[in-house]
Amino acid sequence: MAGTGHADSGTFFESVFAVVQLVPFGRVTSYGAIAAFLGTKGSARMVGWAMNASHTSVTRIPAHRVVNRNGLLTGRHHFGSPAIMQQLLENEGVEVKDNQVVRFAELFWDPARELI
Repeated sequence: MAGTGHADSGTFFESVFAVVQLVPFGRVTSYGAIAAFLGTKGSARMVGWAMNASHTSVTRIPAHRVVNRNGLLTGRHHFGSPAIMQQLLENEGVEVKDNQVVRFAELFWDPARELI
């Protein structure tokens, strides 16, 4: 599932999407955790670009489950309305306060640990 970085962003994005689809309901992960799992540790920003592009995917990608390394909903402006990302998380039982996941450490899903 390793991505190939900037040379082939389509394949990288597909790899990101495949990981994000595995994030369990009611859990969250980070851009950096996905990048590290894919063997491209320094490409957290590119994972963010993939999440922005996920809204045009024909397959449902639960992009709302991907937050920054501190649990902040940094991608919330890419959901049509900044409130939608929070609403989607809250629909899954994830509490959000001031655009940050409450109990982030407890809800954090690390693909490197979960997908071994």
